Amino acid sequence: MIDSGLVTSLIGMTHNAEKSPLSLLGLGAMGGALARAWLAAGHPLTVWNRTPERAEALEGARVAATAAEAVAASDLVVVCLLDHTSVGEALADADLAGKDLVDLTTGTPEEARAHARWAEARGARFLDGGVMAVPPMIGVAGSGAYVFYSGSRAVFEAHAGTLAVPAGTVYTGEDPGLAALHDVALLSAMTGMFAGVAHAFALVREEIPPKGFADLVVGWLRAMAPYAYGVADQLDSGDYTKNVTSNLAMMVGGNATLLRTAEEQKVSPELLTPFMTLMERRLADGHADEGTTGVVDLLRAP
Repeated sequence: MIDSGLVTSLIGMTHNAEKSPLSLLGLGAMGGALARAWLAAGHPLTVWNRTPERAEALEGARVAATAAEAVAASDLVVVCLLDHTSVGEALADADLAGKDLVDLTTGTPEEARAHARWAEARGARFLDGGVMAVPPMIGVAGSGAYVFYSGSRAVFEAHAGTLAVPAGTVYTGEDPGLAALHDVALLSAMTGMFAGVAHAFALVREEIPPKGFADLVVGWLRAMAPYAYGVADQLDSGDYTKNVTSNLAMMVGGNATLLRTAEEQKVSPELLTPFMTLMERRLADGHADEGTTGVVDLLRAP
């Protein structure tokens, strides 16, 4: 469970933090946005990038010739690179002893845990981060950008002000894998939503103006979003029939209409059928009075 005492605002960014120095490795789209936010807030920033031109274009930043030089320049070291392999390669020759290493590189929970062990073996304290934003949202007050953090609570608390400059912060726990797990789980929910939106637009593409239909899609999805609270409540209680209005038997029956409509509109149902197949399995197992929460159990490996 997220520690509510270690959650900063997810809306307003703070620029009143102590202007402590830090080093940033990686200046891609996200790294560049982070760098500009810290520089705008007045933080002394040392940067390194595999392609030096990106580093040299950052006015006000000190450019390190090597990753090891950037690490040596600050107690707080933030990395935002392509993947965890890139992080290992970049830091191979760096002295991490006594450093606070914050990794904002996108990865899996197990990769984060392995990297934490690797960093700690080299004398560093480690904090992993999952960025819930696109680069244009970084450093913009009110954008809704935030970052999940997990790992060393001491590192999070020591640098909370600095970390909150580019985006809001949410500390998820001491397990280094929790930030990535939160990140990937939310991205997975988003991916499923994208699939549904793509199928819907494919159905109407030739007959309904897309812009007007988009208003309907947004309104409908906004109305349906609280479904997640119902799933959470059923999972907590263990009663998958709790507060069900449209049960599994009804929904599986209704799926036939969705599939016939796709066929009529000459649209492939391949984005829908995997979920429908799981619903049919759960129904066949004798759970007609449930909603769709039982699909969660089918997805879990035995």
